[in-house]
Amino acid sequence: MKKHTLDISAKKIVMALEQDARMSFAALGDTIGMSKTPCWNKVQQLQSAGVIEGYSAQLNPKALGLTIRALVHVVVDFEHYQAFEQAIIAHKAVRSCHAVTGDSDYVLEILASDIEAFDELLRAQLSRLPGVQRFNTAISTRMVKNNGPYAAMLP
Repeated sequence: MKKHTLDISAKKIVMALEQDARMSFAALGDTIGMSKTPCWNKVQQLQSAGVIEGYSAQLNPKALGLTIRALVHVVVDFEHYQAFEQAIIAHKAVRSCHAVTGDSDYVLEILASDIEAFDELLRAQLSRLPGVQRFNTAISTRMVKNNGPYAAMLP
């Protein structure tokens, strides 16, 4: 994907939308000091350029009964990495998967309802995925930071 350099108004728009993507274009324009139509046009440009990929609700996993969050470092036999990735993409309990450098090949973010369900998930499902040689698990005791705004990282 092509890297896009954002002008000041585009940066203001993405910062505001990361805080509240449900605001109207009139409210967004008021927030960033731009009238509604130019603001709408700018958002459309950001969407067309792929800077804005979509809009979604942020759910509270604890309110949904998902009280266990773990990071699972997985070592996979290289010959099976494609099958492993396909299985991970299809697996509903895997929130995210990152291919990484270092001692493991992947880091998975897993959520489960309780420690028993998590143990079952590891033993009966994840350990049997294609190419899995071993894994190391760290249970999250609390979330210190989640979903830091991308716009704040821009120069």
